[in-house]
This record gives sequence, structure tokens and C-alpha cells, in this order.
Amino acid sequence: MGQIKVTKCPIEGLYVIEPTVHGDSRGYFMETYNQNDMYEAGLDMAFVQDNQSMSTKGVLRGLHFQKQYPQGKLVRVIKGAVFDVAVDLRSGSKTYGKWYGVELTEENKKQFYISEGFAHGFLVLSDIAEFCYKVTDFYHPGDEGGLAWNDPEIGIEWSQLVGEYLGTASAEGYHLEDGAKLNLSDKDQRWLGLKYTFKFSVV
Repeated sequence: MGQIKVTKCPIEGLYVIEPTVHGDSRGYFMETYNQNDMYEAGLDMAFVQDNQSMSTKGVLRGLHFQKQYPQGKLVRVIKGAVFDVAVDLRSGSKTYGKWYGVELTEENKKQFYISEGFAHGFLVLSDIAEFCYKVTDFYHPGDEGGLAWNDPEIGIEWSQLVGEYLGTASAEGYHLEDGAKLNLSDKDQRWLGLKYTFKFSVV
């Protein structure tokens, strides 16, 4: 027990979790998830699925959510570095439309818990990044929703990203500070802004 540090973020429903790392000259050991520690911290979610992805530098995935089967997500990076972002889409929330971001790296070993009712995405800052996440509901094909990653109404300040908003979610004209090109899927370049996006009824 007591192997994690949980920090509440400025937006209710978001938490940064830091595990205790036991290391010496041989390497390290840590518990990446302990239900008892989470419960002790007041986080009683139940996870049903683990996912893992690999992405290259400049890839931006998001902003995604499921509409009828919203997922809580516990995300972390096991290789490389990403800037991870959540946007509040809960219609009754005092922080509706606000965002919060945190850098997750293999070195800092931070985890980010995003409750149901948020859109989620991340930008890869390292040459490659391996991204792991636990979710509270299964993936449901056809239930996907999305939000424009660069909507000026939200105003996400993506770490290390340079570019000018041209009226759409296109990656055109954007790059990282070192010149790496921004890379989005075709689908992620078609999402619309906040005013046209699904709202969750939960608060």
C-alpha cells in the first residue's frame, strides 16, 4: 500500500499518478497498477481492456472519445515521450471545453487518468513512442467521436509544436520545433471544432 502519489489536476476527473520506483545499479522495479492503492486514493474504476500502440515522431493521435460507451483511460509511456491531452466534453461541467496536458515519458514514468466524458489525444515528441493504456469499457466500432486537435476555441498549447491555424484540422503547415513534420491520420484531419462536437451528459 501507499506505492503511488496521486495529484488532482485543475479539471475535475483528471489525475496524474506517479508510482514508487525501486532502483539500483541493476535496474528498477515498480508496480504499474495496484487496485488497493488506487482505491485508497479514491479511484475505484474497473478496467476491462489493456491497449498498446507505437507511433513515430510527430504523430498526433486524437482527439478521440466513444459517445455511447465512454471510456475512462489510464495512460502511460513505456518508451519515448509524448504530450498527452484531455478536453472536458461534459455538458454540465464548469470546465466544459477546457484542456489539460501532461508530458509522459519513459523516464518520469508518470501516468495520467482521464475519466469518462473527455476527448483524449497525444503528440509524439521522441523518435518513437510506445504508449500503453487501460480502459474502463471495451472498444465499440461505430461509436467513435472526435474533436479537432487545433480548435482555436479550445486553444491547446501542444508541446514543441509550431504552426498556424488555417481553419481546419489539417496537419498542413505544422511541424515540431526541430523540423519534424506533424503526422495525422486522414480521419483526425476531418474532425470539427467544439461547437459541432458531441457533449456528454455526465458531470
